[in-house]
Amino acid sequence: MSDTTELTDPDPFDAIVDAPFDSALEERYLVYALSTITARSLPDLRDGLKPVHRRLLWAMRQLKLNPNDAFKKSARVVGDVIGKYHPHGDQSVYDAMVRLAQDFSLRYPLVDGQGNFGNIDGDNAAAYRYTEARLTKTALQLMAGLDEGTVDFIPTYNGEEVEPDIFPGLFPNLLANGASGIAVGMATNIPSHNVAEIIDATLELIDNPHVEHARLMELFQGPDFATGGQIVDSAQTIADAYETGRGSFRVRGVFHAAEADKKEDQDAGIERLGSGQWQLVISEIPYQVQKGKLIEQIAQAIADKKLPILDDVRDESDEQIRIVLVPRSRNVDPELLKESVFKLTDMETRFGLNLNVLDASRTPMVMGLKELLQNWVVSQIDILQRRSQHRLDQIARRLELVDGYIIAFLNLDRVIEIIRYEDDPKAVMMEEFKLTDRQAEAILNMRLRSLRKLEEMQLRQEKDELLAEKDELEKLLASPARQRTRLKRDLNALRKEYGEDTFLGKRRTRIEEAAPAVEFSMDAMIEKAPVTVILSKKGWIRAASGHVPLDQEFKYKEGDELAFIAHAQTTDKVLIAAENGRFYTLGADKLPGARGFGEPVQSMIDLEPETRVAGMVVHKPRARLLLAATNGKGFVAETDELLAETRKGRQVVNLKGDVKLVVVRQIAEGHDHVACVGENRKLVVFNLEEVPVLGRGQGVMLQRYRDGGLSDAKTFVLTEGLSWQMGGKGDRTRTENDIWQWKVARGAAGRLPPQGFPKDNKFSGE
Repeated sequence: MSDTTELTDPDPFDAIVDAPFDSALEERYLVYALSTITARSLPDLRDGLKPVHRRLLWAMRQLKLNPNDAFKKSARVVGDVIGKYHPHGDQSVYDAMVRLAQDFSLRYPLVDGQGNFGNIDGDNAAAYRYTEARLTKTALQLMAGLDEGTVDFIPTYNGEEVEPDIFPGLFPNLLANGASGIAVGMATNIPSHNVAEIIDATLELIDNPHVEHARLMELFQGPDFATGGQIVDSAQTIADAYETGRGSFRVRGVFHAAEADKKEDQDAGIERLGSGQWQLVISEIPYQVQKGKLIEQIAQAIADKKLPILDDVRDESDEQIRIVLVPRSRNVDPELLKESVFKLTDMETRFGLNLNVLDASRTPMVMGLKELLQNWVVSQIDILQRRSQHRLDQIARRLELVDGYIIAFLNLDRVIEIIRYEDDPKAVMMEEFKLTDRQAEAILNMRLRSLRKLEEMQLRQEKDELLAEKDELEKLLASPARQRTRLKRDLNALRKEYGEDTFLGKRRTRIEEAAPAVEFSMDAMIEKAPVTVILSKKGWIRAASGHVPLDQEFKYKEGDELAFIAHAQTTDKVLIAAENGRFYTLGADKLPGARGFGEPVQSMIDLEPETRVAGMVVHKPRARLLLAATNGKGFVAETDELLAETRKGRQVVNLKGDVKLVVVRQIAEGHDHVACVGENRKLVVFNLEEVPVLGRGQGVMLQRYRDGGLSDAKTFVLTEGLSWQMGGKGDRTRTENDIWQWKVARGAAGRLPPQGFPKDNKFSGE
């Protein structure tokens, strides 16, 4: 017995091929990418369909789901599609079918759905076991000519069936219904358009192949979305996008109040309620925006106080969209409310145009409008030629039989004799009457009831008609001009079915360039009301309603007390200055109420924990502040330059080491001098003009010290004297008119103040 065992199976390692990993990966990924581009994501220019949609409609046609026939369960359609033509997930196929049936997704639906096929609120369709479907008339027009030899049929994935390569119908589905998809390295996004306008532009192109793009755009206005809306870009912007095949459009919803009494109110979407009250009505929303999501956005904007001029939003929609916006008061500007809704919600969206399609050779290409229509016309001419040639072949086959029948009728007695007595009548007839095999076979299969004199007359009439039709078809195939004329005639017939006066053909989307937007800020939407802003020494801030007396007592947390208090309006901005020289901005309308202790200012701005507030000022346009630090340096700042957009604030005063900002005072109109007092109790007065106006910096030396630093500073009118607040109860002040002896140049050391000057070296709490 041999110790060796003979191996009968080949070694699997013999099949391994050494190849660089990068080239192997590149080759395989390229195959996947091409498959995604050509067989999944991009539509064919000729019928505007992706394979899944084409297979869906073909399967429904095979099931005879015509518009006048009964509906069938969607599950039956999906089963046939994935079983015979499209071996992918059933849910993806059903989702594609649902979209073809949604009149808010497709401008011209291709599937007639019965049951719950979803809605514009964003709700999903019912499961396919519950819904039913059949084809629409539009789908039949798209598939017209499939039995007339117009297109090639290719084997299905398993070779058991065949399916059309494209649909030959004259309906311009690519532009009429649009398409969107993301492939590998490329994408497409084509809006829907009006069929009548597409046909008008095509007819112009057929008549004048060198037509200018501008002339096409006069006929082909732009997108016509299923949900209507308004495109607010200029005609030039739209034309430029269609010339290159790439661009974008701003799409807005429409405010329209059909129940309003006056036409101007209807067009503005305003419904008058009496007593000066009114409300806005939204009647159309942008394409692909879910109504439920839009209402949620508006409600959230109200809750977040981004739309304080809006009180409520209600959905009163039935088959027609009706979203009602209730303003906060009748004094609200309707145009301001509209602009704010456009800016803050999806009532205005942007649709990106990308005319990326597969041409007749299945090559992806971005085309402009003219190139797209030219290619589509070429494909329709080719389909017309194939249909004509197919009909000619049918006529030739029928004429062959008709000629045989006529010969049989002319020699009827002899034909009957041959059939009765000859062993091989077919061969005898072919020999005697010079018949072809098909003619002889047809005569032998002819029914006895056809053997009447009238039949011969009908045959001769049929032959004449066939010969006339053949002549016309041969002339058509020989003449490109006749082919263009036939295509124009067919297009005009289709246009009548989708004209401006039909339900489907009426344009839904308005193309009107919007008027310049109303410039508004969030401040413009704040209802103006007086408040008193209170900031404690420990940094708790609040706003009491109304302008309460500034010396009114308020409650504070234990160990806390008043630091700053000021009258303001809810529309004002409050400037908070920190000791580190950084300024922060708070909206007076966003401050907490004064029923409690308020909230820590650190919760609203990014103020460092150990940094104290040096001052609080209500912003006034074109106002000025005197800013000074403990080192005696300072400058004048304009409040308009101090506003900050973020929580981080704005660094205004540059400080080094332990130096802190201690003076933040408003400069009143007419003030011409500055008074500074140091911790050494020295007072100096100088002209305000000596202090520079800066946006940021350290400033200049206001007062010099041998020891200590600046305690306080203020501006005043020299001729009216220098005032300071007295101690004790009450709001007593003292004014020193004879102040000339303290007036020196800026940066001096100064001298002791007049008798009675406060011991804390502070002018006042102003």
